[in-house]
Amino acid sequence: MSVVFVSGPSKPTQGQVEDTTGSKITKHGGSSDQRRLDCGREDYLSDVSIVLPVHNAERWLDQCLESVLDQDFQGSMQLSVFNDASKDDSMNIIENWQTKLVKKGIHVIIGGHESACPKGVGFAKNQAIAQSFGRFLCFLDADDVMMPQRVRVQYDAALALPQCVIGCQVKREPEGSTERYTRWINSLTQEQLLTQVFTSHGPTIIMPTWFCSRQWFDSIGKFDESGKGVPEDLLFFYEVIRKGGGMFRVDRCLLVYRYHSEAATHAVLEETIWKERVGFLEERVLNDWPSFTIWNAGKQGRKLYRYLSAANQKKVVSFCDVDQSKITKGFYTYEESKIKPKPQIPICHFMEARPPFIICVKLFTTVSAATSLLQGFRLNSYLGLEEAWRLKHDEHSLNIKWKED
Repeated sequence: MSVVFVSGPSKPTQGQVEDTTGSKITKHGGSSDQRRLDCGREDYLSDVSIVLPVHNAERWLDQCLESVLDQDFQGSMQLSVFNDASKDDSMNIIENWQTKLVKKGIHVIIGGHESACPKGVGFAKNQAIAQSFGRFLCFLDADDVMMPQRVRVQYDAALALPQCVIGCQVKREPEGSTERYTRWINSLTQEQLLTQVFTSHGPTIIMPTWFCSRQWFDSIGKFDESGKGVPEDLLFFYEVIRKGGGMFRVDRCLLVYRYHSEAATHAVLEETIWKERVGFLEERVLNDWPSFTIWNAGKQGRKLYRYLSAANQKKVVSFCDVDQSKITKGFYTYEESKIKPKPQIPICHFMEARPPFIICVKLFTTVSAATSLLQGFRLNSYLGLEEAWRLKHDEHSLNIKWKED
């Protein structure tokens, strides 16, 4: 098995309780003697809590909840639902399924609030986790469908790897939507789960497939609760890496991952993702480099330069490229700069460039084309376009695939 490593909540009361934001949360399901145990203890009341945030999900909930019912996991399981101000029939659908789930031995907790506006995916996930009491957390989006083996297979992996975020392969629905992104999700090697964390696609283990121990989750912290437009999964993923967490993907398709126009991910602006990615890149790599070259004098390379901090912009010794028309221009002028005269960064042929490199290329650029360009180029640490980064001795290269699907 190849693995890449990189406060206890209060007990619930019956009826309605007020959370820290002032929202009213109603909790249901299970016997009266069951209670939420402090997460510092090991005698959890369930083996697994399925964490299900819900907002206006009536179109998909029947299939989603049926997939919970159909799990072949033999341990104890709980479904923790948090309704984030749904205005449709979501709550009635959930309550109709509750009897079936409890009959099968799946404890159900339903919480939520009825505010005028939803408080966001991060808030809803945190609340669903806080009201649950399983030893392990299985994350599920209301528009997705689990394969019957999902909880069992990921639970076994999490037992062996308690400090890892466990993911899985997915089936995209509708079939063929986001084809390149789906191929990327399912084909990354275990090593690439770490080496491609700077790509445009975000977490290398996608959020709807996450499964981890509660103890490990609590050690990382909560999801960001800033609300709509914030990539709470990406921010949490970066925090996992900062704290030395591991990532492991079960190479089995265990989730139907839906693509549709109402998905929360569409509320996150591309510019927001760029800002977070470049900030993490600087934190993890560039702040330690005295200088570097940006490989790509085109749109993506120039955009990267503009998003760098002023300190790291000063470290860029040149852009390099293979396009003669770009090389002939001789330099790139940073027109948006407030510095006078405007900074001008040289553009040279890649054979004349000085490492280390930040390689900005379109995702899934053919490796054979890159290899032919690099024949005879003496850079021992160059890795090929299928990897994102690796540091080696005194010469480094960092391959960042920035292009969106």
